[in-house]
Amino acid sequence: MRAPVIPAFWPYRDASRHIACKPHLWHVQDIGAGPLVLLLHGAGGATHSFRHLIPLLAQHYRIIALDLPGQGFSVLGARSRCGLDPVSDDIAALIRQEGWQPLAIIGHSAGGAIAQRLAELLPLKAVIGINSALGAFEGLEGWLFPVMAKALALTPFVPSLFSKLAGTQTQVRQLIATTGSTLDEAGQALYLHLMQKPAHVSATLAMMAQWNLTPFLRRMTNQTTPTLLITASNDRAVPASVSERAAQVMPAATWLDIPDYGHLVHEEAAALVAAPILAFLARFTASGEA
Repeated sequence: MRAPVIPAFWPYRDASRHIACKPHLWHVQDIGAGPLVLLLHGAGGATHSFRHLIPLLAQHYRIIALDLPGQGFSVLGARSRCGLDPVSDDIAALIRQEGWQPLAIIGHSAGGAIAQRLAELLPLKAVIGINSALGAFEGLEGWLFPVMAKALALTPFVPSLFSKLAGTQTQVRQLIATTGSTLDEAGQALYLHLMQKPAHVSATLAMMAQWNLTPFLRRMTNQTTPTLLITASNDRAVPASVSERAAQVMPAATWLDIPDYGHLVHEEAAALVAAPILAFLARFTASGEA
């Protein structure tokens, strides 16, 4: 597999490298020193989504951010491995191959669900979710949404057509607005670049088509890894109530809501998100546990 070219304007490009771990070619950014914290973006995102959070965390921790299979600048090696369990298994394999020993995993949206799944596979001290997608679609959406995503993902030329139609600055601005967030032009430009990449769109659609949280949700009461679930009250993509309910059934979970911001709160107000994260992680490093 050939590594995609990472544009010069991409945040933390100098910290980027590609790692082959079957079946994918992973884009990874490695910044800072100290106990290792892994960052996982949400569906349709990439490492850039943590661009404001990374410098705040890297003052205390070694930060490794990666692009999910086929998204951003990672290369998808097996189209059938885009669902929650396969992606989690493949990330766990990458972690073992590289000899990483993460203290904690921070995940945004779908990345939050992957982080919780990885807590079942790895000896983590902590998990932190930012607007974590920890709820199942209900009713008609429960079967219609994955079916539609699968149909789109399997239809030839759809990713390229989507990139041409939706890959405009106006469309990107409108799409971000539907999440309840507002980004500056520089932030919008990063998403525009991703949406103009058919491979990124195709992998995102495949992830949506294969996404199935039902088995994990049945095990949620067994999640004993200390967890901080951060939400934003104006999130229109994943309502704060999803994390609130999850925190009620997970025995070691705490829920914290940040008012006013949307689904991309870590891009809008990184300092407000970093403060509780650093306070939470300090519980596991101050005594030398890391």
